[in-house]
Amino acid sequence: MIHPIPSGTRDVLPDELREVRAITEAMRAVFDAHGYGEVATPALEYEEVLTRGDPAAADPAYRLFDEHGNVLVLRSDMTIPIARVVAARYPSEPVPLRFCYVQHAYRAVRRHRGHPREILQAGIELVGAPGPDGTAEAITMLCAALDAAGLNGYRVGIGDASLFARALARFGVRDPAPMLQALDAHDFVTLERELPPELARLATTRGGPEVLEDVPEAATLRDLHGMLAEDVAARVIYDLGLLRTLGYYTGAVFEVYDASFGSPMGGGGRYDDLLGRFGRELPACGWALDVERVHAARLGEGAA
Repeated sequence: MIHPIPSGTRDVLPDELREVRAITEAMRAVFDAHGYGEVATPALEYEEVLTRGDPAAADPAYRLFDEHGNVLVLRSDMTIPIARVVAARYPSEPVPLRFCYVQHAYRAVRRHRGHPREILQAGIELVGAPGPDGTAEAITMLCAALDAAGLNGYRVGIGDASLFARALARFGVRDPAPMLQALDAHDFVTLERELPPELARLATTRGGPEVLEDVPEAATLRDLHGMLAEDVAARVIYDLGLLRTLGYYTGAVFEVYDASFGSPMGGGGRYDDLLGRFGRELPACGWALDVERVHAARLGEGAA
């Protein structure tokens, strides 16, 4: 007899869990060595807290009510809860503040797509360190964590959440929303049809630091590149059309890829406005990795 479990969830058996734990412990060692303190927050948050951080959080995987009628949801990421923690528990402490975590997050998914609802994330939040210095530290930590996890073939795609919008303004596009929606949907046919060729090409421009030249909106990324150590810079691919779905990103954004796994294994970016929504205005940057995807990529690399 087979007893079902909720769609988008799965059982993890001892052999796999042992391997996943080895990855998380290796990442924890990196976090600890660089002064990142581990934090845990409740899996349940008040819905109004998450929507204050990002209106998209109003579509959670699970919603329920407590005995007083308050609406509770399972957190969709750790960034917003940590922003709440900083405002409530660190109202005046000197910055930067460095946090890390290994926690589960819960996402709404479309049925029959095979996407997980429950995601084991390992990540960091660097609060109070402005870019590009803070961004460089976050990316350096990202590469150190992936190295510790045993990956060899990964690459980090880096873009800027506001770059394309600023380029649209430079070209005099009065209503950028449809073009940004097309970019987010990877609808390059619409972009090529509606935009000047130079601007449409920007959406698909990827490569080394040379692609940042002659792009006025890429000045911050050029500064960032100059701050990366050689071994970290060698892992980077600049993607001028990269966007992240979460609405609180304000500057540099990044995703992690590996040829042995067909989807991004994680990502992050700058969110310099988010902390202010909770009462303490501070610049910040962070990222999260899907640990089970990292594990699958490691197995894929070994098989190759």
